[in-house]
Amino acid sequence: MPITWTTDLNTGIDVIDQQHMRIVDFINQLETAQKTRNKDAIRQVVDDCVDYTMSHFAFEESLQEEAGYQYCKPHKKVHELFTRKVGEYQQRLSLGDDVAEELHQMLARWLINHIKRDDADYVAAVKTNMIGLIKEKEEKQETRGWFARFFR
Repeated sequence: MPITWTTDLNTGIDVIDQQHMRIVDFINQLETAQKTRNKDAIRQVVDDCVDYTMSHFAFEESLQEEAGYQYCKPHKKVHELFTRKVGEYQQRLSLGDDVAEELHQMLARWLINHIKRDDADYVAAVKTNMIGLIKEKEEKQETRGWFARFFR
């Protein structure tokens, strides 16, 4: 059954929500590929999903570090454990095992739980940091604007 994005999955950080939605798309593509039993298509979707998810994890972890999120290291460890588990599925898939259904269920379950629990925990710290960065930028622009006007 495809995953349907619902508002309870929103973190309130648009860029993260867009990335999560893209991962949901990959998981749904895996389900479609699985129905065709096309092992090459399944492998391609899994590889693309893993590549994209790795980039997402790196981005998410950088936001957490920049925000000084106190549980950044444990969150990164969760990502590493997930990556290792998916790597095992990739290996089994490359050996010819039919793991698509099992992998699809694991990905869907893990992603939703991870968003609602682990990711929800860092949102406040990242949002606070983002607001601070926006204010700093606005203050610099105001100063630069006045300074530039003064010397015209």
